[in-house]
Amino acid sequence: MNTTTPTPLAKIILVGLIGNVMEWYDFAVYGYFATVIGKLFFPASDPVVSLIASFGAFAAGFLVRPLGGLVFGRIGDKVGRRRAMILSVIAMAVPTMLMGFLPTYAAVGIAAPLLIIGLRIVQGLSVGGEYTSSLIFLVEHAPENRRAFSAVWGAWGASAGVLMGSGVGWSMNWLLDDAEIVAWGWRVPFLLGGLIALTGYWIRNSLHVDIPVGQSANPVRDIFTQYRRPVLRVALLNIGLGVAFYTVFIYAVSYIKNIDHLSEGIALRLNTWAMLFLLLVLPLAAWLSDRFGRKRVLGVATALLAAGAVPLFQMIHSEDAAVIFLGELSFTLIVGLFSGGIAATNVELMPAPVRCTGLAFAYNASIGIFGGSTPMMAAWLIDYTNNPIAPAYWVAATASVSLLTLIFMIHETRFQPLHT
Repeated sequence: MNTTTPTPLAKIILVGLIGNVMEWYDFAVYGYFATVIGKLFFPASDPVVSLIASFGAFAAGFLVRPLGGLVFGRIGDKVGRRRAMILSVIAMAVPTMLMGFLPTYAAVGIAAPLLIIGLRIVQGLSVGGEYTSSLIFLVEHAPENRRAFSAVWGAWGASAGVLMGSGVGWSMNWLLDDAEIVAWGWRVPFLLGGLIALTGYWIRNSLHVDIPVGQSANPVRDIFTQYRRPVLRVALLNIGLGVAFYTVFIYAVSYIKNIDHLSEGIALRLNTWAMLFLLLVLPLAAWLSDRFGRKRVLGVATALLAAGAVPLFQMIHSEDAAVIFLGELSFTLIVGLFSGGIAATNVELMPAPVRCTGLAFAYNASIGIFGGSTPMMAAWLIDYTNNPIAPAYWVAATASVSLLTLIFMIHETRFQPLHT
């Protein structure tokens, strides 16, 4: 590998972190205001249909993430990690700002839902390249024995973005009444998000260090031929994490409000405290991964998730906010262990010649298809089965897929050379 210009580690971490804050802030804000957005952009006589349609637009942004992964991953492999991260944050800033100015269904009719779906798709393409590019950037700059602790700040930034979205949602519900939120308050978080994204662009554009690009002449072709096995195992390994994360930190807000019948303010407050706890768990999980190995940490996390999903979801299905919060914290501990352990593993499992393209496609195919569709799937499962615990079985099933993948397809990568 070629030499690179030394850059302070703190700045490296900031560069990897800042884009993820913005990317996931926006996706979180949309999830938290899904009920309002459903009423304004997807009106229906049945509120459940309206909510499912709103979450469908949420899922649309995720379903295009594999395509975004191919586009931005190829840029990362052919041109460089820094260029991919700069372009991805621009592609998020513009549609996020535009979301705050969208006319509603009452103003422009069918054009309103089409516009919001179009912006979600552009944002999904952006996210497809953001998270994985930053993970690779962080791992490739890290000391060998601290790869997980370095990579986890990408996940930390993503979680901080979700926390920020939850906090802003909570604040809006505290400052405004329901009528004001429906009239204009829901727009404010998207406008703020655009400003944050522009800050991320400025920080990344000031960075002049990069890791040399991959050696593949056609990384998109190669991930489906020569490197299809590593792509498959990374995708399968991440399924459980994606479903669990979006169940606990995105869908749970609507669940607590619509199924448990607590106020949206309480739901957002509980979620915000759970996200704060996650920020504490992530660095600890990464340290454990560097200290004891990836497979041990991930094995414990996936086993706990598969076995604990149903009883923990039963705690969330309660009228007692304290019991709900205890269930959320328990889920958070498991998800944090999973996320902190897998951050560096994803990078280490992908061969260097196609690292950006392969990881971006594998991760986003898994998280985009399964994680992004989880709020819609959960709402549909409850409506179809009339069982408020039904989403827990979906979490347990996908966690089992990750556990079996870890046991039979994943080798220990803690000290594996990154140039291979």
